[in-house]
Amino acid sequence: MFQLLDYGDRLTFTTSEDNEIRFSCNIPELESPQNLVMQAARLLWKETGQHKGTQISLEKTLPSGGGLGGGSSDAATTLLALNKLWSCGLQTGELAQIGLSLGADVPVFVNGFSAWAEGVGETLQVIDIPERWYLVLTPDCHVSTGEVFSHPQLTRHTPAIKIPAFPFSGSKNDCETLVCSLYPDVKKALDWLSSVENVALARMTGTGSSIFAAFETEQEANLVLAKACKELPDLKSAFVARGVSESPVHRTIAQV
Repeated sequence: MFQLLDYGDRLTFTTSEDNEIRFSCNIPELESPQNLVMQAARLLWKETGQHKGTQISLEKTLPSGGGLGGGSSDAATTLLALNKLWSCGLQTGELAQIGLSLGADVPVFVNGFSAWAEGVGETLQVIDIPERWYLVLTPDCHVSTGEVFSHPQLTRHTPAIKIPAFPFSGSKNDCETLVCSLYPDVKKALDWLSSVENVALARMTGTGSSIFAAFETEQEANLVLAKACKELPDLKSAFVARGVSESPVHRTIAQV
């Protein structure tokens, strides 16, 4: 299940007179041709033949390696924005197919709706998840997705489940137990959040190091956030965000 949030990285696209695609980021070590933003831009150029000189700036907010889909959502935003900016004329489904070659969860961000996913993440069914507030905590460690997926102790034969009547009920993260055994900081944070009063369920996000819990109100989530910042001082990131059914990116591009 993919729950979109009203919180994330910020991308800016500016056309230029030359024929170059340039990329900058507030975190210098992410300024690489291998960054998913640059890969997405060059792939769209290759697939369509359409191209204008463009400066792409990324303000990174989401923690890298947290399993929050930051890189995938940045790639999806790049495909959507440049499709508009370069007048490529591709439909959302075509962009999602291009995005799949960049990562299994890029299509959900291209489509722009919270969704139930099957297959490797490319078969999507739009779902309307009740609006809730999410506390997201990220320990100061980077979980390797490749290591997790290739690990011999990863559970691989969990029976498929249907869309739950209530978000996350009856579901589980098969990667959670393994990641907690490999990364003690993740286990520590997950155990802490699970023990907090009024937290019905704490979970790990994807294969990353971030953990989360859902709350009915922003105030409830912020109270636990303040407690976490005091009692878990070594966190790399901690924030509260509102769950949304539709990505703000689609609304922004529609207004351009």
